[in-house]
Amino acid sequence: METEKLFKEYRNWKKDMGLLEFELSRFEGVPCEDVIESMCLGQPQGERVQGGGISDKTGNAAVKYRQVKERLDDDWFEYLLGRYQAVKEELEFFEYAVGQLSGRLPEVVRDMVMEDMTWRALSEKYSVSEAMIGKYRKRALAEMRELYLMRERTAGQYLLD
Repeated sequence: METEKLFKEYRNWKKDMGLLEFELSRFEGVPCEDVIESMCLGQPQGERVQGGGISDKTGNAAVKYRQVKERLDDDWFEYLLGRYQAVKEELEFFEYAVGQLSGRLPEVVRDMVMEDMTWRALSEKYSVSEAMIGKYRKRALAEMRELYLMRERTAGQYLLD
């Protein structure tokens, strides 16, 4: 991902992570017994439908449905969990990278990206011009680009070993 996009995506990652946490905390599939019971129809006995027995065909379909439903629930949960872990890892690395910046850049970037302060507010807070805030941003992006490249090289080295 382009380093400049990281600054813009931070808030989206936070929202996405909150939504995923909510979905994972409340994850609940349709109770299988309810699905199977609703699928189990009575056997026809002559001209009347007898409600007491379950046909083998319907029962087998219900059991098969249960297996499919469980697999789909598992797949959905694994997707949510995998997505959550990926977003969390990106957020944590981004926050780590911000902390590794030189000088006063960590404070400026935190205020700029995480606190969503305007350049005018930043220039007032740090007693510098807006042009200087632009230079801080540019320098922070360059340093973060290096950190992300180091991360990629490390991952690439692992894959080659």
